[in-house]
Amino acid sequence: MTNDHSTVTGADLICWGHRPGPQFPDLLSRANAARDQGLGLLRIRQMLEADLPPPPPEPLALRAADAIPLHVSIRAEDANEQENVDKVIATMAEVLKTPTVEAGAVMPDACPAGPLGTIPVGGVVAARNAIHPGMHSADICCSVMITDLGHVDPKAALDAAQAITHFGNGGRDEGNRLAVAPDLMDEFRANSFLNGKRMLHAAQAHMGTQGDGNHFLFIGRSRATGRVAMVTHHGSRGPGSLLYKGGMEVAERFRKALSPETLNQNAWIPADSAEGRGYWEALQVIRRWTKANHNALHQAVVEQLHADPGERFWNEHNFVFRRGDLYYHGKGATPAWREYAEDATGLTLIPLNMAEPVLVVRGRDAGHALGFSPHGAGRNYSRSEHRRRMGAVTPAQMLAAETAGLDIRFHAGAIDASELPSSYKRARAVTDQIRDYGLADVVDFIDPYGCIMAGEIASHWRGMRARR
Repeated sequence: MTNDHSTVTGADLICWGHRPGPQFPDLLSRANAARDQGLGLLRIRQMLEADLPPPPPEPLALRAADAIPLHVSIRAEDANEQENVDKVIATMAEVLKTPTVEAGAVMPDACPAGPLGTIPVGGVVAARNAIHPGMHSADICCSVMITDLGHVDPKAALDAAQAITHFGNGGRDEGNRLAVAPDLMDEFRANSFLNGKRMLHAAQAHMGTQGDGNHFLFIGRSRATGRVAMVTHHGSRGPGSLLYKGGMEVAERFRKALSPETLNQNAWIPADSAEGRGYWEALQVIRRWTKANHNALHQAVVEQLHADPGERFWNEHNFVFRRGDLYYHGKGATPAWREYAEDATGLTLIPLNMAEPVLVVRGRDAGHALGFSPHGAGRNYSRSEHRRRMGAVTPAQMLAAETAGLDIRFHAGAIDASELPSSYKRARAVTDQIRDYGLADVVDFIDPYGCIMAGEIASHWRGMRARR
């Protein structure tokens, strides 16, 4: 209830409909100046009505089922794949109910990536005036880079890479870090999403690191040139994970205000808001950091080998791309149009598995795929399900059977069975579907010599703790 004393208080303003904020001191000053001149509370309230905040917008309702088109570029080869495809389509149907979404697509490597309503791996979502952090995931800008190393010994290249790269949790020790350009660090400090102590430390300590899971360092030979090539696959590491966390917190505040019915994982930041502009620029800084992360490893290997390198290019597949007035979210999907970024070359990379070639492709910008192509082979079932299906076969036996003749190394020492070829979709089927759905043209194959992966990180770190 409004007071009848001589001073207007913040409680009066709130009672009249004003929201606490930086404007409160000015409102109180004007109100009490009028009070000193003898105006009554009713007249003061009327005087300040012009400063009332606009009423909150009506919550945005979810879209009706099937209101938004879903473009499907995947087909099942067997019952396992059919179950996988059914789950992908079911989860995308929920994603497409999000009020900002204009269209969706799934690639030939699509597989579920979380609870129902979570964008799947191999999913693409076009949204209007909205950036959805949950749709690029915590592994922001997960990407692949290739360097033509020339006519070098592939074993020497893999040896050099193994001595230089860093897999596993955390970053490099202080005496073993790779430099981050000072101007790039300045870009972190200039952005409110990136200017934190943990973020700045991660940006320095995680440079030249590759993480775990399906990230790898691959050495192979180009069929087109006969030259040896190095391919790396990893994302933005700690900096990207921290940005994702901050972005989801901001998106959740908007979700509660704008569309409480929207699933938490599909919350968004309005792109035209101050927060949206800041987050968009933060994504671009993280992209530059991730490219530098790849570059640092590639250049170190080139220098160790005294190689005469040729072409180097890269592309991301967990990111947000602006095209026209829409924001395209690719979760494990690769942009297939030439101008998606200033450094785009028109060529992109599609790894399949450690025993198969990395495809070098030229995207077709297919409208039915929203301009995207797949990022890899994808899975038909989870890591734990793959381990269950192994039965009595050991990881070492499976590795020997599936990668005969290849030099496969695990940085942590233990074999990660969930990354062996049998855990992924059949490579030939994915390649055929890329062709059949008109998503990209293969221009070269990088045939495998060997690769380095993180390995079974959990058991590795348990052993390290026990030894300590």
